[in-house]
Amino acid sequence: MPKMRKKSDLPVKTCASCGLPFTWRKKWERDWDNVRFCSERCKRNKGAAD
Repeated sequence: MPKMRKKSDLPVKTCASCGLPFTWRKKWERDWDNVRFCSERCKRNKGAAD
């Protein structure tokens, strides 16, 4: 069984669209290096903040 991590110990990134910080999620485990947006909504509106 893998060792449990506290939420505060998880990696954090800043969303390229809204600029808010977001933490690592299990579904991004294999592709964390390529994740740029915190949600699908931010991904759709990526041009609005730039």
